[in-house]
Amino acid sequence: MAANDIHTPVMLARTVELLAPALDHPGAVLVDATLGMAGHAEAILERFPELVLIGLDRDTQALALAGERLAPFGERVRLVHTVYDRFTEVLGSLGIDSVSGILFDLGVSSLQLDEVDRGFSYSKDAPLDMRMDATAELTAELILATYNEAELRRIFYEFGEEKLAPRYARKIVERRMTDPFVRSAQLVELIIAATPAAVQRSGHPAKRVFQALRIEVNQELSVLARAIPAAIDSLGVGGRIVVLAYQSLEDRIVKRVLAARSSSTAPVGLPIELPEHRPELKLLVRGAELASESEKAQNPRATPVRLRAAERLRVVA
Repeated sequence: MAANDIHTPVMLARTVELLAPALDHPGAVLVDATLGMAGHAEAILERFPELVLIGLDRDTQALALAGERLAPFGERVRLVHTVYDRFTEVLGSLGIDSVSGILFDLGVSSLQLDEVDRGFSYSKDAPLDMRMDATAELTAELILATYNEAELRRIFYEFGEEKLAPRYARKIVERRMTDPFVRSAQLVELIIAATPAAVQRSGHPAKRVFQALRIEVNQELSVLARAIPAAIDSLGVGGRIVVLAYQSLEDRIVKRVLAARSSSTAPVGLPIELPEHRPELKLLVRGAELASESEKAQNPRATPVRLRAAERLRVVA
């Protein structure tokens, strides 16, 4: 199936609008750090005919599909199989010192969600995989087989914000002694059985556990915490960064970094703000922008999105 048949880019028009002032000039370079199905990338390349795009993705299947979609743009496109916290390393290997724009469209891609055998969905029985990069070693099955009760409890708390983490962790350790977890349906069945009926009425009880396992498998939060500062450091003056986050843990990391680097570092009481204390970034949106109601109706995957954007004002020596 073609990439444009399985992927509808979220907040496409707004993303292009925010990046446009930084990209509308000869020699502009955009890094799409989460290329996915290349929906955003294709639209941006069409809008700016002199733009060069560097597309990063850890998913080899997504890169292959994106490569087919972006083939008409020829040498204007460079695709790299990598995790996006290697941002600086990739630019260095390409001989690029700074870029004009950066896009992060975080979370699980349409391809990963819709491919049942990838194991990302709790609503469909599949192998307990959850790897965004199929060449990586750690899987959800391995976590459920080898992590001790305390480790399972920690990731369910931290990455799923799951209040029943202790109960689920204990039940998993007990069950795996006689019935190892290899399929998602086994885990879902255990979680449902361990969840009080009153809690089940507030949503599917497996949602947070599956989110936690996916984040742990792919180290999503630690990767993001390294990637956002590195990306900002790679922006030239006037360059812009746009980040689309789909859950609060991701958005919290992005918000914290952008807020810190868009604030003055002048000591309290200093009568004059020296140049070296001035903010490094200017925020381009107030708080986090949401998708419109019409877009949510047309594309349900836009419902949880939180968009943040900023412009580089100065380079810190």
